[in-house]
Amino acid sequence: MTANVADRRSSRLPVVLILLLMAIPLLAGGIRLVTLLVGADITPENMRFFTSPVPVVLHIVGAAIYIVLGAFQFVPGIRRRSPAWHRRAGRVAVVSGLVAALSALWMTQFYALPASDGALLHAFRLVFGFGMVGSIVLGFLAIRRREIARHRAWMMRGYAIGLGAGTAMLFPFGELAVGKPDVLGRALMMGAAWTLNLAVAEWIIRGRPVWPIRLSRATASAPG
Repeated sequence: MTANVADRRSSRLPVVLILLLMAIPLLAGGIRLVTLLVGADITPENMRFFTSPVPVVLHIVGAAIYIVLGAFQFVPGIRRRSPAWHRRAGRVAVVSGLVAALSALWMTQFYALPASDGALLHAFRLVFGFGMVGSIVLGFLAIRRREIARHRAWMMRGYAIGLGAGTAMLFPFGELAVGKPDVLGRALMMGAAWTLNLAVAEWIIRGRPVWPIRLSRATASAPG
């Protein structure tokens, strides 16, 4: 009994860590939605959101659903006990993840972005944005062919890219020591956040889990 309780607690740990990591970006997205709904002073920094609000609304809503649902998709106990829920939630996560990634790509290309972003960050956003779309699509196609391991690997890569905003929030603590980054520094920080997340995902995919993961035959046979 004690071992089962410990297993359940350890399986919930990644969900807790992910939601803590993404708490600030999710809160910031919620505040952005409120300002768009109730109105706010229009400045050069936020004018693009008021001029064309649909992409940013789609991005915020899609990303929030993807992050929250996606976190629970990786809990072995849920996949084992509720495979039907796992499948249904997985379909919603696929759609919301694609909405989040495609709307981000649209904003990258068509919004008048601040000068602090720069060309390198623009390139990073395109590369990782298309990488997220490709990972989700490949993961979906893999599960259609019942290739469970490949499905999980691609979904994990796509999700890792989606967590980039949360990981990037850790870097501002470094500003206390080195100061506010310039255009190049900001691009490198965002690139490092996405790269770090993908590196952790690959570490787990290749059989070196950061937390205990147990798979049952019932889970492996259930399409997700």
